[in-house]
Amino acid sequence: MIKTLSRTGNSLALILDRPLLEATGIDAETSLEISTDGEVIVISPVREPAERERFRTVAAAVTERYAGVFRRLAE
Repeated sequence: MIKTLSRTGNSLALILDRPLLEATGIDAETSLEISTDGEVIVISPVREPAERERFRTVAAAVTERYAGVFRRLAE
């Protein structure tokens, strides 16, 4: 996905589309951690340990359920 920054006052903003927000479980109340290695910017939701474990469990279930589909898409 390629995005451009939008001017907001004297700052720049990155607008995140609803499908991306829904896929990552981010909403207006989610705290975000922003880091960089000097070249790449990484934006990650701050998750509580229980929430992280729940996310891993759901991700594993989705991966298992759709493994065949993912394999075909990768080909």
